[in-house]
Amino acid sequence: MAYTQYTKNLLSASTNGKGIKVTATATTGTTIHTAVAGTTSVDEVWLYAANNGTTSANLTLEWGSTTAPDNNILIYIPAYGGLQPIAPGLLLNGGLLITAFASVANVITIYGYVNTLS
Repeated sequence: MAYTQYTKNLLSASTNGKGIKVTATATTGTTIHTAVAGTTSVDEVWLYAANNGTTSANLTLEWGSTTAPDNNILIYIPAYGGLQPIAPGLLLNGGLLITAFASVANVITIYGYVNTLS
């Protein structure tokens, strides 16, 4: 499908564009974004993670479903490594959720934005 317009939006779970702290350590993870409803539009999702803890952590993104391993994206996030790209413009729609959990609670923060294409 060819999309002719887009709007840049905040992540639905973000408050005023601020980062979303990953508090969950198991499925179902902390909600990051709810994709646009329906199938005529699609969200192009750009996510970045920062680990402000003193040790490295593993991050699991649950992309549209909690079914492992089919819908899991596993990322190693080093301590104090700055922002790491974790979702480079991946697409999602249908009102599906993006959630995240980490091996250590409250040390990873996710930032990003969504281009809604229609």
